[in-house]
Amino acid sequence: MTIKILIRNYHTEDTKALASIYYNTIHRINIQHYTTEQVDEWAPVSSLETEGWAKKFSRTKPIVAVVEDEIVGFAEFESNGHIDCFFCHHDWIGKGIGSALMKEILQRARNNHIHRIFSEVSITARQFFEKNGFRVVAGHTTVRNGIERTGFKMERIV
Repeated sequence: MTIKILIRNYHTEDTKALASIYYNTIHRINIQHYTTEQVDEWAPVSSLETEGWAKKFSRTKPIVAVVEDEIVGFAEFESNGHIDCFFCHHDWIGKGIGSALMKEILQRARNNHIHRIFSEVSITARQFFEKNGFRVVAGHTTVRNGIERTGFKMERIV
């Protein structure tokens, strides 16, 4: 059975669903590579509050993936080629959502003459990004409230 994935631009009413995807994916998927302390710092319960996200998303205009009216993923692709948030709903991992979002990012990069795409990715996301043509540029450590979280700076030439 083929899943029909719709890729569209962000709508303000998407905020709560995107915040939930962010929080739950980190707590249910990224937990395989990070400690409870690390995921709690990365995505505290307060990250489910929509006010801060609404302000951020009004600036970043995420790309949203939808299957049968359910929001199943999102990505923020900035005009300088930076991918900030890139998250798939924890129940939809491995079902083509990330690939559909990445295909859209690559198309937008080509349309806007962006020749380098880059991101700071988690240990969990590294394999997905490598499968999509990215290479590790360097290790990356984030420290927040004294809690370190390791990941990778990655890039792809388009």
